Amino acid sequence: MNCAQIGVPTGGARDTTAPVFIKANPPIRSTDFSGNNIQLTFDEYVDVQDLQQHLFVSPSPKSQPVVRHNLRTVTVKLQDTLLPNTTYSIQFGNAIRDINEGNILKNFTYVFSTGKTIDSLSIMGNVTLAENGKTDSTLLVMLYRDAPDSAVTTRRPDYATRLDGSGRFRFNNLPAVSFKLYALKDGDGNRFYNAGTELFAFFDTPVLAAENPTPLELFAYATTKPATTSATASKTPEKKLRYTNNIIGGSQDLFSPLVLTFNNPIRSFFKDSLRLLDTAFRDISNGQFVLDSTRRKLDVQGDWKAGQAVSLCLPTGAFVDSAGNQLAKNDTLRFSIKNNSDYGSLKIRFGNLDIGKKPVLLFMDGDAVRWSYPLLRDTWKKEMLLPGEYEVRVLYDENGNGIWDAGDYRQKKQPERAITLPEKIQVRANWDTERTFDL
Repeated sequence: MNCAQIGVPTGGARDTTAPVFIKANPPIRSTDFSGNNIQLTFDEYVDVQDLQQHLFVSPSPKSQPVVRHNLRTVTVKLQDTLLPNTTYSIQFGNAIRDINEGNILKNFTYVFSTGKTIDSLSIMGNVTLAENGKTDSTLLVMLYRDAPDSAVTTRRPDYATRLDGSGRFRFNNLPAVSFKLYALKDGDGNRFYNAGTELFAFFDTPVLAAENPTPLELFAYATTKPATTSATASKTPEKKLRYTNNIIGGSQDLFSPLVLTFNNPIRSFFKDSLRLLDTAFRDISNGQFVLDSTRRKLDVQGDWKAGQAVSLCLPTGAFVDSAGNQLAKNDTLRFSIKNNSDYGSLKIRFGNLDIGKKPVLLFMDGDAVRWSYPLLRDTWKKEMLLPGEYEVRVLYDENGNGIWDAGDYRQKKQPERAITLPEKIQVRANWDTERTFDL
């Protein structure tokens, strides 16, 4: 007699369907609304999460509604007295999801009016980051009605919504009035602009809601960078003085300095004791040794020659750190300068490049600019470029100072704009690379 095999049921395919809205009481788009309770029913058990992030009520109430869920039902209790003859929308964003698999009902919105009609006008557009042309979907877009310019710095907006993943926004069910339009990365959650470190954007003129709105563009900027605490700078100096260098594979860039980075700040160094030598032990001309403001990085530059072999002699007493430490022993760095064949060439053609706005081509190293070149025409070429994969931007440097400048809301000055090219550029050694981009 054979025994039946014990196993675990497979349970079927995984549920990937979001909850389906069934009905509302009062119904969606109700007019002459006068109550304070709303009940929403779905086809399966639901959960509601992250309301502080996702829930937007427009026009904005003084107190957020109380939202609860039970089985297939979500209930909303309004806390404020409603304005007369006003269309309200309650945007749930991505807060509603099924209770088992977490499938999200995206962008569910409940609309009602305390008057006889539902407002039907809209404002739409997109927000990009002025410094790089990218998007940040965590920004809020905000509307102020009948408000002075200072309102965005003192109180919550009348209407607010979030960007989608592509940086777009849309306000629906608006009345036929004009609004002041802003965008904000609301770091402290108060929904108004009160810190220069917050990304912020403003539209130059009041905006009128319309049946078929023209898309509007906002460019977000921060006037100051968030303060960062350097763990390296704040800690107690190490007991031994050490350094690293930027030599890769034994070779040094023909056009850049050799950089020594020390683990402790240098209190004093004796540049006359440092020697840059060629293979015949002759001093390389125009040798320069420059310590930066942090006193941790030393730039070493000479008249490099392609293919040249170089030695950098570092006597033990050449550097004294903040704790009085010196290098443990005399040291010699040996490296060669790259050959011409170690570089590639790059040619870029631009469509719709506005030469009048003084464009500058930026090669980025993370958030820092590695190289910059003014663009004098719609074609740019460089013969000797280090191989690598580069993120490249075009900065419209309208004031010609060579760097990106933020806006100033008090002076109604928009930020300078930069555009990051849509794909990184791969430069290969001893290879000609050509790309075309339409801006």
